[in-house]
Amino acid sequence: MSSNKESVERGVKNEAVPSAGVQERADLSDIGQPTTEAVPPSVIELCQETFQKTAEYVQGELEGTIEDYRLLEKMNKVTVGKYSEMKNIATSIESALRDLNVKYRSLQPYLEQIDQIEDSVASLEQAAYSLDHYSKRLEAKFKALEKKGP
Repeated sequence: MSSNKESVERGVKNEAVPSAGVQERADLSDIGQPTTEAVPPSVIELCQETFQKTAEYVQGELEGTIEDYRLLEKMNKVTVGKYSEMKNIATSIESALRDLNVKYRSLQPYLEQIDQIEDSVASLEQAAYSLDHYSKRLEAKFKALEKKGP
C-alpha cells in the first residue's frame, strides 16, 4: 500500500485501488491542494529560468511568424504589381484588337470584291482554255481539209 502513496507523491496518476484503505484515500485527496510550506530558492530560480526560457522561445516563434507574414506581404505586393502590368498589357491588346476589327470591317467590301474578281478570273481562265482547245481543233480540221485539197 505504501507503493501507491509513493507513486502519487511522484506525480503518477493512480486510480483508487480496491484494497486501499480509507486513510490512503484521504492522502490521495490532499494532492493538488496549495501548501503553506516555504519553497526553496533553487526551485524559484528554476521556475523563473523556465518562464524566461519559455518567453524567449515564444518570442522567437513570434518573430519567425512575423517574418513569414512580412515575406508574404512582399510577395503579395509583387504579385499585385505583376497583375497590374498584365492588366495594362491586356488592355492594350484589347484596344489593338478592337482597332483591327474596325479596319477588317471597313475592308470587308473590298475583300468580297477581290473574291468575286478571283472567281471571274477563274471563269475567264477556264473559258480561255476551252477557247484555246477549240481553236486547236479547228486548226487541225482546217489543216486536214487543206491536205485533202479541192
